[in-house]
Amino acid sequence: MVRTSTWLARALALGVTTALVLAACGGSPSAAPTTPSGTGGPEPTGTATGPQKGGTIYLLTRNKNFTDIDPQRVYTGEDLAFFGATISRSLVSYIYSADEVEGNTLTPDLATDTGTVSEDGLTWTFTLRDGLTWEDGSELKCEDVAYGVSRAYATDIMGGGPTYQIQYLDVPQNEDKSSQYPGPYTATPEQQALFDDAVSCDGKTITFKMNKPNGAFNYATTLGMSPVPNPVDHPGVDIGEGYGNSNDSKPLSNGPYKVEDYTPGVGGTMTLVRNENWSEASDPIRKAYPDKWVVQLGLDPKLVDTRLLEPSGDDVFAISREDVQPENLPTVFSDPLTVQPAFEGKAAAQLDPYTLYYWIDINKVTNVKHRQAISVAMDREAIRTAVGGDFVGDFATGAIKPNLGADYADTGLYTGLYGKPIPPEGDPDFAKELIADSGEPMPELTWNFAESDVAQLHFAALQASLAKAGITVNPGSLPAGDYYNIVFDPENEQTGDFGNTGWGPDFPNAATVIAPLYTELGGWDLSQVHDDAFEAGIQDALATLDRAEQAKKWQALDKEAVEKAWIIPTFFGYSQNLTGGKVGPIYRWPAYGSWPYAIMYVTP
Repeated sequence: MVRTSTWLARALALGVTTALVLAACGGSPSAAPTTPSGTGGPEPTGTATGPQKGGTIYLLTRNKNFTDIDPQRVYTGEDLAFFGATISRSLVSYIYSADEVEGNTLTPDLATDTGTVSEDGLTWTFTLRDGLTWEDGSELKCEDVAYGVSRAYATDIMGGGPTYQIQYLDVPQNEDKSSQYPGPYTATPEQQALFDDAVSCDGKTITFKMNKPNGAFNYATTLGMSPVPNPVDHPGVDIGEGYGNSNDSKPLSNGPYKVEDYTPGVGGTMTLVRNENWSEASDPIRKAYPDKWVVQLGLDPKLVDTRLLEPSGDDVFAISREDVQPENLPTVFSDPLTVQPAFEGKAAAQLDPYTLYYWIDINKVTNVKHRQAISVAMDREAIRTAVGGDFVGDFATGAIKPNLGADYADTGLYTGLYGKPIPPEGDPDFAKELIADSGEPMPELTWNFAESDVAQLHFAALQASLAKAGITVNPGSLPAGDYYNIVFDPENEQTGDFGNTGWGPDFPNAATVIAPLYTELGGWDLSQVHDDAFEAGIQDALATLDRAEQAKKWQALDKEAVEKAWIIPTFFGYSQNLTGGKVGPIYRWPAYGSWPYAIMYVTP
């Protein structure tokens, strides 16, 4: 994400732009998984004749534009799910299922299986299916996959996207840990050879060499490694910066749909129509039921709720990308996870993949006790009440969420990690003690959040609770569509000292939580951590093939990050979403905390 991921299920209510990156919990990626038999997931039900092809599904969102459409830069949960279902495939994907375990299980996509790893964990191979094509009818080749993987190394162009290839592949690095390969746009022949030695094609087989043993690389191929037309076979298609993000440079699709038009902004739309050169026989995952997808951009989320609570016209075929607004939650849900009888078949709720937290720039707020004091003083209960009450989620203790399975452990944040227990309403007196012990006066702070009515309530609750401890916080509201563009730039005068965001694991291993959040190679690191010893601990955990031992290392790193207050955890989020009623199937896909776009259909 976002980058992270996605951004999150509860994001808008908490002042983030949309759901961050993603996939959810469950499963052990320490060994190569077997290929499941039900690669497409359960067939949707809900009509007398079953799902039929035809019709249009409307996707409603407050976002004025997609953060990115470039396959190497897409990094929000909903975007990965939507574009992955429609225009951009990967070597492997996840089964479509509402079940948390099955919905996080790998299944072959462009490849014939989920990959083969060598006994030493240093080599992965995949073989492409027959019949793969681009929307212009040309063959999708192994070289297109390799080229897509290579583009992420051009970090000056692809910044903000997932970078697992840079972390995992055996491409030499400089002393500052940057890659010696600068990406395909500026590489000399000698530099290109460094990449080609790590990623090579032999007919339809692509081979990846790891820099350390890695039992989970096949999961990583679902992120930022989708193919892009290679310049030898498709000269001029990849323009680098801006690829895919406008009508002048539409992404070349390899999925069942293609971009017909993209007009960003308030009242804008993206329209996807059928890709006539997509072969259903080459795609075991995507059902491609609707004839068309229309994304309506820049909508007021309150208006989205109004349209779907009592839908008419085309709104009966609409789904909302936004969470149900707090004032409407009791109407649609009897409790955070239970749909009211009147909305059965129209709404879905679940514990989502995301941990919500505040990033805090440790280069601006340098004193660890000042950062701890913020976490101690904040009234989490008042904040949760302001943004939706119990519907928001449970209080978070770290970045790793309980539904990630073995990697989760309570950090002790509320039970004495900082020396005393912290009640839900906060402890301003203890916060004052921490500030006094710091030896420095507490600075005034600015808190960044994406503009919305609920986010203003969130800020007010935060500001009031910190004021009780003598901590002054000023508002740093930012346009929703520009939030991450600003907070990713520490030099931007609008970037504050801390801000609201969230993260969901990119695949079922805390490697996709701890590494991205606290290292530059992970591509996120809003808190600007830059801690060599901590990064060494991450590398040690990544190289640990014993899954139980690895889990303990992730737990220890999660606890260390919270103890040093590199983030301030807020909530383990829930998600509640609404449709117009004539769309199915209605559930949130665990892999990305999203609608199951690839198997959705219109009902009569």
